[in-house]
Amino acid sequence: MSYIASKNLSRQYGKGDAAVSALAEINLSIGLGEFVAIMGESGAGKSTLLSIMGAMNEPTSGHYTVDDIDVYDLSQEKRADFRREFLGFVFQSFHLMPYLTVIENVLLPLTAQKISRKEKREMARQALENVGLADKAHRLPSQISGGEKERVAIARAIVNRPPVILADEPTGNLDTRTSREIMELLQTLNRLGTTIVMVTHSQWCSRYANRLLTVSDGKITDEIINAN
Repeated sequence: MSYIASKNLSRQYGKGDAAVSALAEINLSIGLGEFVAIMGESGAGKSTLLSIMGAMNEPTSGHYTVDDIDVYDLSQEKRADFRREFLGFVFQSFHLMPYLTVIENVLLPLTAQKISRKEKREMARQALENVGLADKAHRLPSQISGGEKERVAIARAIVNRPPVILADEPTGNLDTRTSREIMELLQTLNRLGTTIVMVTHSQWCSRYANRLLTVSDGKITDEIINAN
Protein backbone atom coordinates (compact mmCIF):
# COMPACT_ATOMS: atom_id res chain seq x y z
CA MET A 1 0.00 0.00 0.00
CA SER A 2 1.37 3.44 -0.94
CA TYR A 3 2.29 5.85 1.82
CA ILE A 4 3.98 8.27 -0.60
CA ALA A 5 2.61 8.51 -4.13
CA SER A 6 2.77 10.73 -7.18
CA LYS A 7 0.52 10.65 -10.23
CA ASN A 8 1.60 12.19 -13.54
CA LEU A 9 3.91 14.54 -11.66
CA SER A 10 5.60 17.09 -13.95
CA ARG A 11 7.71 20.19 -13.43
CA GLN A 12 8.62 22.73 -16.08
CA TYR A 13 10.78 25.81 -15.77
CA GLY A 14 10.15 28.73 -18.09
CA LYS A 15 7.41 29.13 -20.68
CA GLY A 16 6.86 28.71 -24.40
CA ASP A 17 9.92 27.95 -26.50
CA ALA A 18 12.15 28.56 -23.47
CA ALA A 19 10.39 25.92 -21.35
CA VAL A 20 12.57 23.19 -19.88
CA SER A 21 11.05 19.96 -18.56
CA ALA A 22 12.71 18.87 -15.31
CA LEU A 23 10.19 16.09 -14.56
CA ALA A 24 7.79 14.40 -16.97
CA GLU A 25 4.73 12.53 -15.63
CA ILE A 26 6.41 10.74 -12.73
CA ASN A 27 4.30 7.95 -11.23
CA LEU A 28 5.77 6.84 -7.93
CA SER A 29 4.68 4.61 -5.07
CA ILE A 30 6.59 4.18 -1.81
CA GLY A 31 5.33 2.09 1.08
CA LEU A 32 5.53 3.05 4.75
CA GLY A 33 8.90 1.90 6.10
CA GLU A 34 10.67 1.58 2.75
CA PHE A 35 14.21 2.80 2.06
CA VAL A 36 14.35 4.07 -1.53
CA ALA A 37 17.44 5.39 -3.32
CA ILE A 38 17.19 7.64 -6.37
CA MET A 39 20.10 7.82 -8.81
CA GLY A 40 20.76 9.61 -12.08
CA GLU A 41 23.17 11.87 -13.91
CA SER A 42 23.45 15.55 -12.98
CA GLY A 43 20.42 17.37 -14.39
CA ALA A 44 18.36 14.17 -14.65
CA GLY A 45 15.65 15.54 -12.34
CA LYS A 46 16.34 13.68 -9.10
CA SER A 47 16.89 16.79 -6.95
CA THR A 48 13.77 18.41 -8.43
CA LEU A 49 11.82 15.29 -7.51
CA LEU A 50 13.18 15.36 -3.95
CA SER A 51 12.33 19.05 -3.55
CA ILE A 52 8.75 18.37 -4.67
CA MET A 53 8.57 15.47 -2.22
CA GLY A 54 9.78 17.91 0.44
CA ALA A 55 6.81 20.22 -0.21
CA MET A 56 9.20 22.96 -1.34
CA ASN A 57 8.75 23.06 -5.13
CA GLU A 58 5.24 23.06 -6.55
CA PRO A 59 4.78 20.81 -9.59
CA THR A 60 3.50 22.20 -12.86
CA SER A 61 0.94 19.39 -13.05
CA GLY A 62 0.02 16.11 -11.38
CA HIS A 63 -0.55 15.14 -7.77
CA TYR A 64 1.70 14.24 -4.84
CA THR A 65 0.28 12.61 -1.70
CA VAL A 66 1.67 11.49 1.64
CA ASP A 67 -0.58 9.46 3.95
CA ASP A 68 -3.48 10.37 1.62
CA ILE A 69 -2.78 14.10 2.03
CA ASP A 70 -2.64 15.93 -1.32
CA VAL A 71 0.33 18.09 -0.39
CA TYR A 72 0.00 20.79 -3.03
CA ASP A 73 -3.69 21.25 -2.35
CA LEU A 74 -2.66 22.59 1.07
CA SER A 75 -2.26 26.30 1.77
CA GLN A 76 1.29 27.58 2.30
CA GLU A 77 0.70 27.64 6.07
CA LYS A 78 -0.70 24.10 6.15
CA ARG A 79 2.17 22.95 3.90
CA ALA A 80 4.66 24.29 6.44
CA ASP A 81 2.79 22.38 9.16
CA PHE A 82 2.96 19.27 6.98
CA ARG A 83 6.74 19.61 6.59
CA ARG A 84 7.20 19.91 10.36
CA GLU A 85 4.98 16.93 11.13
CA PHE A 86 5.89 14.48 8.38
CA LEU A 87 9.37 15.26 7.07
CA GLY A 88 12.98 15.36 8.22
CA PHE A 89 15.66 16.71 5.87
CA VAL A 90 19.32 15.70 5.57
CA PHE A 91 21.55 17.62 3.15
CA GLN A 92 25.04 17.10 1.75
CA SER A 93 26.29 20.45 3.07
CA PHE A 94 24.87 19.92 6.61
CA HIS A 95 23.25 23.43 6.85
CA LEU A 96 24.24 23.80 10.51
CA MET A 97 24.18 27.25 12.12
CA PRO A 98 27.84 27.94 12.97
CA TYR A 99 27.06 30.17 15.97
CA LEU A 100 24.73 27.63 17.62
CA THR A 101 25.89 24.63 19.63
CA VAL A 102 25.18 21.10 18.45
CA ILE A 103 22.12 20.73 20.67
CA GLU A 104 20.85 24.20 19.69
CA ASN A 105 21.04 23.18 16.03
CA VAL A 106 19.08 20.02 16.77
CA LEU A 107 16.45 22.06 18.62
CA LEU A 108 15.64 24.24 15.57
CA PRO A 109 12.80 22.09 14.11
CA LEU A 110 11.05 22.20 17.50
CA THR A 111 10.87 26.01 17.66
CA ALA A 112 7.20 26.21 16.68
CA GLN A 113 6.05 23.22 18.70
CA LYS A 114 3.83 24.01 21.69
CA ILE A 115 5.73 21.96 24.25
CA SER A 116 7.88 23.01 27.18
CA ARG A 117 11.52 24.02 26.74
CA LYS A 118 12.50 21.16 29.06
CA GLU A 119 10.68 18.63 26.85
CA LYS A 120 12.28 20.09 23.70
CA ARG A 121 15.77 19.77 25.19
CA GLU A 122 15.06 16.19 26.22
CA MET A 123 13.90 15.37 22.66
CA ALA A 124 17.09 16.96 21.27
CA ARG A 125 19.26 15.11 23.78
CA GLN A 126 17.58 11.82 22.84
CA ALA A 127 18.09 12.50 19.13
CA LEU A 128 21.80 13.13 19.76
CA GLU A 129 21.95 9.95 21.82
CA ASN A 130 20.45 8.05 18.90
CA VAL A 131 23.23 9.22 16.58
CA GLY A 132 25.99 8.70 19.15
CA LEU A 133 26.75 12.37 19.83
CA ALA A 134 25.29 13.07 23.27
CA ASP A 135 28.79 13.93 24.54
CA LYS A 136 29.23 16.64 21.86
CA ALA A 137 25.98 18.49 22.65
CA HIS A 138 27.61 21.75 23.73
CA ARG A 139 30.29 22.02 21.05
CA LEU A 140 30.06 24.34 18.06
CA PRO A 141 29.97 22.87 14.52
CA SER A 142 33.54 24.12 13.98
CA GLN A 143 34.66 21.87 16.84
CA ILE A 144 33.44 18.58 15.36
CA SER A 145 34.37 16.50 12.30
CA GLY A 146 32.52 16.30 8.98
CA GLY A 147 31.03 12.93 9.86
CA GLU A 148 29.86 14.29 13.20
CA LYS A 149 28.28 17.28 11.45
CA GLU A 150 26.30 14.86 9.28
CA ARG A 151 25.22 13.00 12.41
CA VAL A 152 24.03 16.30 13.88
CA ALA A 153 22.09 16.93 10.66
CA ILE A 154 20.46 13.51 11.03
CA ALA A 155 19.66 14.18 14.70
CA ARG A 156 18.02 17.45 13.64
CA ALA A 157 16.03 15.55 10.98
CA ILE A 158 14.69 12.98 13.47
CA VAL A 159 14.21 15.19 16.55
CA ASN A 160 10.49 15.72 15.89
CA ARG A 161 10.12 12.00 15.08
CA PRO A 162 8.86 12.37 11.50
CA PRO A 163 7.72 9.29 9.59
CA VAL A 164 9.78 10.29 6.50
CA ILE A 165 13.41 11.37 6.03
CA LEU A 166 14.47 12.94 2.72
CA ALA A 167 18.25 12.76 2.26
CA ASP A 168 20.08 14.60 -0.53
CA GLU A 169 23.59 13.16 -1.08
CA PRO A 170 24.11 12.56 2.67
CA THR A 171 27.63 11.14 2.15
CA GLY A 172 28.76 13.44 -0.66
CA ASN A 173 31.38 15.26 1.43
CA LEU A 174 32.56 12.31 3.53
CA ASP A 175 35.34 9.74 3.31
CA THR A 176 34.59 6.06 2.77
CA ARG A 177 34.71 4.99 6.43
CA THR A 178 32.52 7.88 7.60
CA SER A 179 30.13 7.32 4.68
CA ARG A 180 29.69 3.73 5.81
CA GLU A 181 28.88 4.89 9.34
CA ILE A 182 26.27 7.36 8.06
CA MET A 183 24.66 4.78 5.78
CA GLU A 184 24.51 2.25 8.61
CA LEU A 185 22.86 4.89 10.79
CA LEU A 186 20.24 5.61 8.11
CA GLN A 187 19.68 1.87 7.69
CA THR A 188 19.16 1.51 11.45
CA LEU A 189 16.61 4.34 11.46
CA ASN A 190 14.84 2.64 8.57
CA ARG A 191 14.73 -0.68 10.43
CA LEU A 192 13.11 1.18 13.33
CA GLY A 193 10.29 2.17 10.96
CA THR A 194 11.33 5.48 9.35
CA THR A 195 10.65 5.79 5.63
CA ILE A 196 13.76 7.08 3.85
CA VAL A 197 14.09 8.53 0.35
CA MET A 198 17.71 9.27 -0.59
CA VAL A 199 19.24 10.90 -3.65
CA THR A 200 22.77 9.63 -4.25
CA HIS A 201 25.43 9.43 -6.96
CA SER A 202 26.96 6.39 -5.25
CA GLN A 203 26.08 2.90 -6.42
CA TRP A 204 27.65 1.61 -3.21
CA CYS A 205 25.39 3.77 -1.01
CA SER A 206 22.33 2.75 -3.01
CA ARG A 207 22.83 -0.86 -1.91
CA TYR A 208 21.69 0.09 1.60
CA ALA A 209 18.23 0.86 0.20
CA ASN A 210 15.46 -1.68 -0.37
CA ARG A 211 14.81 -0.27 -3.82
CA LEU A 212 16.76 1.75 -6.38
CA LEU A 213 15.07 4.08 -8.87
CA THR A 214 17.02 5.53 -11.80
CA VAL A 215 15.95 8.93 -13.15
CA SER A 216 16.91 10.07 -16.64
CA ASP A 217 15.61 13.10 -18.58
CA GLY A 218 12.97 13.72 -15.93
CA LYS A 219 11.56 10.19 -16.01
CA ILE A 220 11.96 7.04 -13.92
CA THR A 221 13.67 4.69 -16.36
CA ASP A 222 14.64 1.74 -14.19
CA GLU A 223 13.83 0.07 -10.87
CA ILE A 224 15.91 -2.49 -8.98
CA ILE A 225 14.87 -4.34 -5.81
CA ASN A 226 17.83 -4.85 -3.48
CA ALA A 227 18.14 -8.00 -1.39
CA ASN A 228 19.28 -6.74 2.02
